[in-house]
Amino acid sequence: MMKTCVILCLALVLVELHTGVCQQPRRKKDQGDSRVRPGKRVKPRPPKTKDPGARGQSLLTQVLEKGRFLRLGNATVLPPGRSVELRCKGSNIGWGYPSYLDTYNDSRLSINQIDKYGQLILTAPSAADTGMYSCWVILCDGKECSKDTDRSYSTYVYFTDKDSLFVPSPIHIELVYLRPDRPAVVPCRVTDPQTQVTLHREVPPQEIPTNGTGVTFDPTQGFVLESPGPELQGVYYCKAQSRGAPQISTKYQLLYVEVPSGAPFVSMETSPDFVLEGDSVNVTCTVLGEPEVPIHFKWIYPNQSSRSAQVHSSWRLVKRGLGHTTRVSQSVLIIKEMNRKDSGSYICKAQNKYGETVVATNVQSG
Repeated sequence: MMKTCVILCLALVLVELHTGVCQQPRRKKDQGDSRVRPGKRVKPRPPKTKDPGARGQSLLTQVLEKGRFLRLGNATVLPPGRSVELRCKGSNIGWGYPSYLDTYNDSRLSINQIDKYGQLILTAPSAADTGMYSCWVILCDGKECSKDTDRSYSTYVYFTDKDSLFVPSPIHIELVYLRPDRPAVVPCRVTDPQTQVTLHREVPPQEIPTNGTGVTFDPTQGFVLESPGPELQGVYYCKAQSRGAPQISTKYQLLYVEVPSGAPFVSMETSPDFVLEGDSVNVTCTVLGEPEVPIHFKWIYPNQSSRSAQVHSSWRLVKRGLGHTTRVSQSVLIIKEMNRKDSGSYICKAQNKYGETVVATNVQSG
């Protein structure tokens, strides 16, 4: 009897499913649904947003043949001898390029602003033109103009020349200063990023290892010495190996620097110590500083508006124990035929890129 009841219940469930009693009621279509074709999936479109940087966007490109353009990446390899035209989109564009092109006022370089883009043309490029080329949008507010760092683009261009694996240098021996608080660079840059380069000490003859020694090679800079010490002083050169015979770079004299960075350290002295009226007096201002940091001197002294004086400035490199090298800069103020009006405070101002130091001494004529 129970088995019969179970069979009857299952039969009733099947009948309900067949007649649609258990089906959910259909949703009424909205008015907008009538435009959708049956069976076609429609992907929702995201709302359009305006890109604030899209207008006036600046891109660095190379002009190719037949009006084609190539957007340049971080590095570009080009053959020498063939003119190069670079463009940067924008109505007011600034350019950067290897500094020696300005130093020698090279007529091969041409920069123009043409309507909505800037143009840089370099004719007959050679291995020496290898370096960083960049452009940026210039923003002006009245007379004040500035570089738009958000729209600045650059590429390092290698003008590959099998006969010049190293970027040529006009200097036979270059000075490289070593400091314990910053990396030093032996600037033997190459014209082909795939070139194999090694660093060598001249005396005693030795190849400098680069694996785990704090010495690395960057083709855009040269050999980077992370923590240089006085033991690295000496004469070095780089050797490049490509498909042909090896090539040797210019030589580099590495000198260790004793004086730390900062505003000038100034000393002052007067000669003679006691000045009689009618005598001449020399007031000397001396600065010890970094070898490659120039010093600018300025004098303030009594009766300056009506008194002529001679000023002699000079500098020299001096080795000071353990091979440390210091730049000694001096400025000598010479007053001839002293009189009472020349008595008073003599002030020397010494300035470098880090700051200014002012010292004074009192000079009296008896």
